Amino acid sequence: MPKRVIVGLSGGVDSSAAIIKLQENGYEVVGVTFRFIEDFDSTDAVKVAEKLHIEHHILDYRKEFKEEVINRFINDYKNGLTPNPCVHCNRYCKFYYLFECMERYNADYIATGHYANIIDGKIYKSVDLDKDQSYFLYDLPKDRIKNIIFPLEGLTKEEVRKIAQKAGLDNHNKKDSFDVCFINSGFKEYIGDNIKQSSGDIINIQTGEIIGKHKGLAFYTIGQRRGLDIGGTKDRMFVVGKDVKKNLLYICIGEDSSYLESDSCIISNVNFLTNERINKCNAKFRYRMVDVPVELEYLDNGDVLVKYDNVKRVTLGQACVFYKDNQCLGGGIIKEVRKNNKKLWYI
Repeated sequence: MPKRVIVGLSGGVDSSAAIIKLQENGYEVVGVTFRFIEDFDSTDAVKVAEKLHIEHHILDYRKEFKEEVINRFINDYKNGLTPNPCVHCNRYCKFYYLFECMERYNADYIATGHYANIIDGKIYKSVDLDKDQSYFLYDLPKDRIKNIIFPLEGLTKEEVRKIAQKAGLDNHNKKDSFDVCFINSGFKEYIGDNIKQSSGDIINIQTGEIIGKHKGLAFYTIGQRRGLDIGGTKDRMFVVGKDVKKNLLYICIGEDSSYLESDSCIISNVNFLTNERINKCNAKFRYRMVDVPVELEYLDNGDVLVKYDNVKRVTLGQACVFYKDNQCLGGGIIKEVRKNNKKLWYI
């Protein structure tokens, strides 16, 4: 009997090629398509399932997704954080319901079109580092990784498209989606529609002077340079922090990026994918950055103090993810940013 695999079928080229690779390797594939948002179109997923002759189920989790992902995303922005909803979705929606389907449909594994590698029940970076998505997978339950397959590991995006094209799939040239899946309008429009924003003062962090008015703190991110709409100076400027309680936006004028630097942070909701106690490793504090060496100090409340040489734009609400020799060791959510053993008051 061939092994049975549940595949998260979005209708995109990655999940489609994943199914083809699994079929080539002798697996029996069952496609499941999750309806997470109101205007989700399952047409492409249905076409792929029919073309590849697989069992296919469309399941409605709009209510659960709104409660678990969308509401949390909105609340985090209200509280001045910069959340990463894909991390939370993977743990508490996408993979959670895939594992449920594995039990429901009597399967042995689940699979997705993620670009990452699994060896002996451990997650590793993809060979194609430009496409590597291990950063978004650190929070998966470590005891279930042995049941996950990433069929696209070792393939480039161009090769994946050729696989879909060879199979006669119309979606082989479908554009990749890089945006938050539940935001169909522009980001600012979505934030404006869902979070009540009020104007407040913009403070020059160097002088303490009020130099303008912001449109609402949720519209700004740490390190942002464009769209500040501050007159009176031709010098470059960038956002260095927010004070949610006082509704203040802090900016720096000029090129002094030291205000964006920190040397430690505290992370909470920590999930480790290894039983080994980690003291030194590498880490990244946002998806598109190079790993940096860090030291870990374990706090009594379960949080972890992460120490490093000066790093810019370590941002509240983002994920800090640990690595060693390309193995993803786990991570957590940044809750406090520090410099010289002091909490940065303006972050």
